[in-house]
Amino acid sequence: MMTDMQNNFKEDAPNSDGRKGQQDTNTDSPFRQRSFLTRWINRLVEMGLGEPLLRIGTNLFSIIAIGIVIALVQGFFRQINSPLSGNSDQATGQVGSESVDPISAPALDIPIIDGISRSAQIHTNIPNRPRNEITTYTVQDGDTVFGIAEKFGLEPQTVLWGNYEILLDDPHSLKPGQELNILPVNGVYWQWLGGLSFGSWAEFYGVTAADIIEYPGNNIDPKSVGDYENANIPVETWLIIPNGERDFVSWSAPLGVTRENPASARVLGAGACDPVSGGAVGYGYYVYPTNKHYLSGFDYSTKTNHLGIDLAGNEGEGVYAADAGVIVYAGWNDYGYGNMIMVDHGNGFQSLYAHLSAFNVGCGQSVGQGEGIGAVGSTGRSSGPHLHFELMAGMKVNPWDYLPPP
Repeated sequence: MMTDMQNNFKEDAPNSDGRKGQQDTNTDSPFRQRSFLTRWINRLVEMGLGEPLLRIGTNLFSIIAIGIVIALVQGFFRQINSPLSGNSDQATGQVGSESVDPISAPALDIPIIDGISRSAQIHTNIPNRPRNEITTYTVQDGDTVFGIAEKFGLEPQTVLWGNYEILLDDPHSLKPGQELNILPVNGVYWQWLGGLSFGSWAEFYGVTAADIIEYPGNNIDPKSVGDYENANIPVETWLIIPNGERDFVSWSAPLGVTRENPASARVLGAGACDPVSGGAVGYGYYVYPTNKHYLSGFDYSTKTNHLGIDLAGNEGEGVYAADAGVIVYAGWNDYGYGNMIMVDHGNGFQSLYAHLSAFNVGCGQSVGQGEGIGAVGSTGRSSGPHLHFELMAGMKVNPWDYLPPP
């Protein structure tokens, strides 16, 4: 009896922390509530199934994790590749049957994320095809022979050689509104007038008869002309002479107009003078004939038959003798120079001043170096006020080689 009471007391008596004692730590106490899952796991452990269940749970978690990774990788690759691929399955939202290896996926992912896609180039450069026919170009304000030639990929002399009847080999003849022939190749455009063998005519331009006859742009049937050297080509036929060359037809002042023989310039117009004896002689070096020492127009160029320089100047500004000498021409020029003065320097050199608006000197007058002889203008074939200046010594020379630095 005493023993039972002691046991009951021991069971119900509180511990030092105020909680009631437990009879056995391995049995559930009615005083401690446990979750259903905990009790269920404990029972499985007591039955010896704890370790197998742990393995099964671990493997199941791994399978679920791998499946999630595969799904994420496939979704990511569909998002990246769909705008770049032309595959019809991707365009309709269908996914290919190939599986993605999750081990290799990160390696493939790096260049796709970091790379920059290149946009398609929708513009196509169409190469320029050679043309064989002559085209027509209308001269615009501000055009020059050099500019027109560059626009069509030609040499400037070809523009002149293709339009002699309009420009007369003079680049100053270029005017807005003119209709120019633009040759398909560098060369000459000239009319066959007969009177000599066709082979000799071709040789004059530095080419062969075959070069002209077989050029597609001339539309000649080689079988119809017979012998090339005496080709049966109708007279007055205009022909392209590919890569041909010719001398320019001189439109400028004659050479060698001296004080002793100024009559050689009578063909130029009313400004020719009578012979003069004596007079001033030049120093052999030259000063600028204008106040401005830079170009306002064409430069010296044998390619365009412009054998002088166009110096800048306003209408009415002074023009000065580049060296001492005697006036051998003073008046109008019929070949494009307008009002013109020539000075013979008595040492083999002559100088020419063109497009003047006024004269300060007359025939036979001696002038000193730097003396005023006229005024800048725009007479003759001129596109605006400037001074066309030439130097001659048996031939036209480049004035820049004799003038001091600007």
